[in-house]
Amino acid sequence: MEPLERMNEQIQAYFEAKNAAREQALARARELTRCCANAIRAVHRAEYDKAAGLLGAAREAAQRMANDLRDHSDLYHSGYTQDALKEFVEASVTYALITDAPLPTPDELDVLPATYLNGLGEAMGEVRRHVLDVIRQGDVERCERMLQVMEEVYSALVTIDYPDAVTGGLRHTTDMVRGVLERTRGDLTVAARQEALRRALQDFEERVLQQTEAYSSRKPTPGASNE
Repeated sequence: MEPLERMNEQIQAYFEAKNAAREQALARARELTRCCANAIRAVHRAEYDKAAGLLGAAREAAQRMANDLRDHSDLYHSGYTQDALKEFVEASVTYALITDAPLPTPDELDVLPATYLNGLGEAMGEVRRHVLDVIRQGDVERCERMLQVMEEVYSALVTIDYPDAVTGGLRHTTDMVRGVLERTRGDLTVAARQEALRRALQDFEERVLQQTEAYSSRKPTPGASNE
C-alpha cells in the first residue's frame, strides 16, 4: 500500500495548491471588480485622472490574477475570474468612449474574445447613463454621436452567432444592448423634439419682441405735434 500512500500525498499536495490558487484568485477578482466599479463612478463624475489611475490599478490586478493562474487554466476560465475580467473590459471601454479615446482591443486588455465582447456590451449601459446626463446638459449633438457608437456595437455583437457555451452567454448580453439602444434612441428623440420646440419658441419670442419694438418706435407720442 506504500504506492497508494505516496499517491495520496501527491494528490493532497495538488489540491492544496489548487485551493490556495483559488482563494488567491477570488481575492484578486474582488480587488479587480472594486477598482473597476470605482473607475466607472469616477468617469461619470468627470474625474478622469482618478479614473485612469483606478484603471491602472485594475490592469495590474488583472495581470497578477492571470499570472497566479498560469498553471491552473481551469480556474482562469471559471466564472468568477472571467466575470471580474469582464468588469475590467466594461470599465476600460466606458472610459475610452466617454473620454473620446481609442477603443481598447482584447489583446491590449489581455482578455479572451468572449469576455471582451460581453464587457463591451455591458459598457453600453454606462454609455446610456452618460447620454442621459448629457441630455440634461442640452448637448444633443454629442448624444447623437454616442448613440451611433451604441448602434455600431450592437451591429457588431449581433453578427456573433455561436452557442452560448462558446461565447459566454453573449446572446443575453446582445439582447440587453438592443433594449438599451432602443430606450436611448427614444429618449434622444424626445429630447431632440423638445430642443427643436424650445428653439422655435425662442425664435418666435424674438420676432414678436422685434415687431413690438418696431411698432413702438413708429407710434406717435401722445401730445406731439402733427406738423
